[in-house]
Amino acid sequence: MPDRAAALFHEIMARTSAGEAVAMATVVATSRSVPRHASTRMLVRNDGSQLGTIGGGEMEARVVSAAEAVLHTGVSQLLDFDLVDPSNGDPGVCGGSVTIYLEVFMPEPTIFVVGCGHVGKAVVDLAHWLGFRVVATDDREELADPGALPNADVVAGGPISGILEVAPMTANTDVVVVTRNVQVDLEILPVLLAAGPRSIGVMGSKRRWATTRDSLVESGVSADQLDQVNAPIGIELNAETPAEIALSVMSEIVRDRRSGPPEPQT
Repeated sequence: MPDRAAALFHEIMARTSAGEAVAMATVVATSRSVPRHASTRMLVRNDGSQLGTIGGGEMEARVVSAAEAVLHTGVSQLLDFDLVDPSNGDPGVCGGSVTIYLEVFMPEPTIFVVGCGHVGKAVVDLAHWLGFRVVATDDREELADPGALPNADVVAGGPISGILEVAPMTANTDVVVVTRNVQVDLEILPVLLAAGPRSIGVMGSKRRWATTRDSLVESGVSADQLDQVNAPIGIELNAETPAEIALSVMSEIVRDRRSGPPEPQT
C-alpha cells in the first residue's frame, strides 16, 4: 500500500511539474457493502486515463466523468453514491454507499510577461512578490537579461514561438502583454491564443486595442478568439508609474483568480 500511494503522488508531482492538472479520487467514507474500502485512491489524468482504481464499473466511470469537470474548473468536490438500485439511477447493486473526495492538483500558477521594458519589469517584480512563478520574454534579446530581471524564474529572448518551447503555457498561466507597439502585438497574439493560457491581457489604450483587433480580424483571427483577450488590462487606478501600473495589472489578475474565470472586455 505505501508503494502504491507513493506511485500516485509521484505521478501528481510529475504531471503538475509538466504543466498538467490531475485529479485524485479518494474513498473517504463507506457504509455496508461497497467495492473498495476507505482511503482507496485513483488518479485521473487530463486525457481521462487512470492510475489505480476505486472499484471499477459504473461508479468509477461517473467519477472519471466528474473529474473532467473539476479539471476544467479547478474546484475540488465531494461525490456521494448509493449502490442499491440501478433502476433508480444508482451506479451499482452492492447495497452500500460511498463518499469520494475528488481533489484537483493544478500546475504552478504562472505569470507570463511579454515585454521587458519598465512596466514589464515592474510586473515581474510584483508577481514574484505575490508568489507566482514568473516567465519574462522580449523579442529584443538585449532586454531579456536575467541579470536585469532577478525575480523572473525563466528569462528568454527571441521569437515567442521559441520561448513557448522553453516555457510552455498551461491552463494556470496568465499572460501580460506589455509590448512597445501594435506591430509586435500583431505578431505574438495569434501564437499566444493558440497556446491555451488561462488569460491574456494586453496593456494600452482602448484605441490601440481597437486598431490591433481590427488588424487581427483582417488577418484571419476569429472574433471569438479575440473575445478571450482582456484589453486594456488592469483595474482603473489612475496609475502613472510602472509600479502603479503593475499594481493595477496584478490586482485584476488576483481578483479574477479568486472570483472565477476572467470576463473578456470587448
